Amino acid sequence: MTSQEIRQQFLDFFKSKEHTIVPSAPVVPYDDPTLLFTNAGMNQFKDVFLGKGNRDYNRAADTQKCIRVSGKHNDLEEVGHDTYHHTFFEMLGNWSFGDYYKEEAITWAWELLTEVWKLPKERLWATVYETDEEALELWKTKTDINPKHVLKFGAKDNFWEMGDTGPCGPCSEIHINVSDDFDNPKWVNAGVPECIEIWNLVFIQNNRDENGTLHELPAKHVDTGMGFERVCSVLQNKKSNYDTDVFQPIIQEISKISNVPYDTEEHQIPMRVIADHVRTLTFAIGDGAVPGNEGRSYVLRRILRRAARYGRKLNLNEPFQYKLVDVLVKTMGDVFPEIKSNQANIEKIIKAEEESFNATLDRGIELFDNISKKVIAENSKIIPGEDVFKLYDTFGFPVDLTNVMAQEKGLAIDENKFNELMNEQKERARKSTKDKIGSVNLVESLSDHSDIEPSIFEGYEKLEIKSRILKMADNFLILDKTPFYAEAGGQIGDTGTLHSVNNEIKILNTIKHNNIFAHEYEGSVWDDFSEEVIAKVDVNRRWEIMRNHSATHFLHAALRQILGTHVKQAGSYVGPDRLRFDFAHFQKVTPQELQEIESLVNYKLHENIELQHHRNIPFEEAKKMGALMFFGDKYGDKVNVVQFSDFSLEFCGGTHVKNSSQIGLFKIISESSIASGVRRIEAVTGLGVEKYIQNQILELRNADEKIAQLNEEKKKIEKELSEFKLKEKLGGIDSIVKNPIELKGINIFKGKVDANNMDELKSMGDELREKIKSGVGVLISEVDGKVGIVCVVSDDLIKDKKLMAGKVVGEIAKIVGGGGGGRPHLATAGGKDVSKIDEAINKIENLIFS
Repeated sequence: MTSQEIRQQFLDFFKSKEHTIVPSAPVVPYDDPTLLFTNAGMNQFKDVFLGKGNRDYNRAADTQKCIRVSGKHNDLEEVGHDTYHHTFFEMLGNWSFGDYYKEEAITWAWELLTEVWKLPKERLWATVYETDEEALELWKTKTDINPKHVLKFGAKDNFWEMGDTGPCGPCSEIHINVSDDFDNPKWVNAGVPECIEIWNLVFIQNNRDENGTLHELPAKHVDTGMGFERVCSVLQNKKSNYDTDVFQPIIQEISKISNVPYDTEEHQIPMRVIADHVRTLTFAIGDGAVPGNEGRSYVLRRILRRAARYGRKLNLNEPFQYKLVDVLVKTMGDVFPEIKSNQANIEKIIKAEEESFNATLDRGIELFDNISKKVIAENSKIIPGEDVFKLYDTFGFPVDLTNVMAQEKGLAIDENKFNELMNEQKERARKSTKDKIGSVNLVESLSDHSDIEPSIFEGYEKLEIKSRILKMADNFLILDKTPFYAEAGGQIGDTGTLHSVNNEIKILNTIKHNNIFAHEYEGSVWDDFSEEVIAKVDVNRRWEIMRNHSATHFLHAALRQILGTHVKQAGSYVGPDRLRFDFAHFQKVTPQELQEIESLVNYKLHENIELQHHRNIPFEEAKKMGALMFFGDKYGDKVNVVQFSDFSLEFCGGTHVKNSSQIGLFKIISESSIASGVRRIEAVTGLGVEKYIQNQILELRNADEKIAQLNEEKKKIEKELSEFKLKEKLGGIDSIVKNPIELKGINIFKGKVDANNMDELKSMGDELREKIKSGVGVLISEVDGKVGIVCVVSDDLIKDKKLMAGKVVGEIAKIVGGGGGGRPHLATAGGKDVSKIDEAINKIENLIFS
């Protein structure tokens, strides 16, 4: 069977068991701050498992895009070196939300594997959690598996957890032994390719909080995950996942562009790494992530660089990864259409990042050479761990690459110190992650009560309502209904007041998790909060936010119309003071384009376009309308769509003006780059434009008064600075005078100096000639991007040796692509090629006597 057939048979099987087939969630979990990437099929159902969300179905199945590259689920170092670990993979899964449980999960898994796919029963093994007697008995009584092939294991192998916090529970894994020794239990969970896990049946019945405590979930659920690539390997009778039709089209393309066969391990490992990593990059970027310096962006940058380094093992020294995207689109674009629709964007981002890294890698190699020279000069054989870490952290050099380069020079590395620094970095990252999710877990802890219902949000239409406090603890409170918008989709949370007959407090911020709205407040906890309260949003602040949020939609539409439909949002900030919009584009937006964008937005705003807010409509209906998905928002079964005539139509849960004229003027205040292939525009609207204009006028008035004064100060400072620098530079000639090279009885004084212009360089030549009793002096400097040369010869050498400064300087100038001449005792020359300065300095002795 082909991989396409295997995937479809899995979905058809569970459809026949009354499961709803659902689409894969994005691999970038914007709505879950506890995850860098979606790492399991159950991520999109976390709210259901926690009892804080629901679906229109209680049985589901899908193929989920997953990435595992950091934290507990980190397969990165094994990728390519073994045959079955990947950073990106598909997870085939089926779920029960409080419906069927262990018996159906086990018997259906056995039915699919042995009756539909006809896997040999004698090669299959099942493992259960050491205290899960129920699952053990079900395997032995409800299936015809060999009872001796059902084994117990501890929490390390058979208790599943998504991360440090979240849903968890005992699991039962199914393994297949493809070796000749298939009846031996010692290979199960031994971590060998001959006996691998292909399906994990998780029985979710607990939730672990940030303190590590387990809590019973309101209902029991089933979450299963099957490694798609692994089961394809088994069903296609391949010894390696990379030999299946999932990977071979990419690997064959790598072989083609590198002109290297996929034969020996020396060639296979790099090709496997590249094939795996380009899949991760393609799907992550297709879902809106970009390589960068923080969080998941940094992970993607490291993955791309890792693939680039392995590419050099195949003599792929120029950008090549972007060329492999097309193969993925052809083989997987039908199943995951987002990589097809975003193909051009994905390729451009990868190519731009590859080009950037090639320059970085070259600088890293140069740094290593300098470090190794220093170590050798100090008669040491060990490269310090601090330098190894710098190469790893700044230039993306893995420790094994640095070690290989060191061995080539007869050196070793201080791996212990490197590991110490790595552990410190991991601890900082762990603490940072824990800090980030602390507020979310606080909301979860506040809402972890059976009497808490999801908050009712009435803030689309009302900014002041009557409400009741359900919970009040620390600095957060929860209302039964609220007009306060909770931070989401780039729009910041509302502020305002909450008051009763006897009390009033300020609401400082509003956040939400699983539809529970938490309001951060200033003040003390009320003794009695059973009475009705008035919740009032800061109206002026909200209006400024709404103006800016609606303006981002107009800006997005204008960008796509003027720059091209490849433009897609990559992040945003919507506050009362300004809006910030990040988007995919591969060159600086020109001043002319910015003017056109700004003019188009303002033209549309003045058309008095009415808002059409389509609320709580089915997701599929919204997609059919042609709505653009807005970066950072979570899309459930029911969604909101914001429409301004036929100019802008986008998924969005934020708050907006009723008519475009309410936005007022729109003004772009900056455009910049924030990452490879990602630009940022900042803009203001409404009162923000007024403030911007007032500030500009004030700055112009102040500027007129200061210009004359600054010019005078500038001239004075420049004169003093020039005199000081020249004096300092002339003093620096002493080091050249003290270190002559003697050749054929003649002292040669040479060196590279820093001169601002040729007159300054000539003055330095005069100073050098005065300080040498007898000899030839040559000074070379980079001046305004070109090469400047001055040569001086003492009178005795002109007379006795017939050495002429003009001739010497002319020969030197040829090396740097120039010419020149002058008098016998002092001559100057210039050249174009500054990269040849060091070469020219090294050849001076030979040229003097040529």
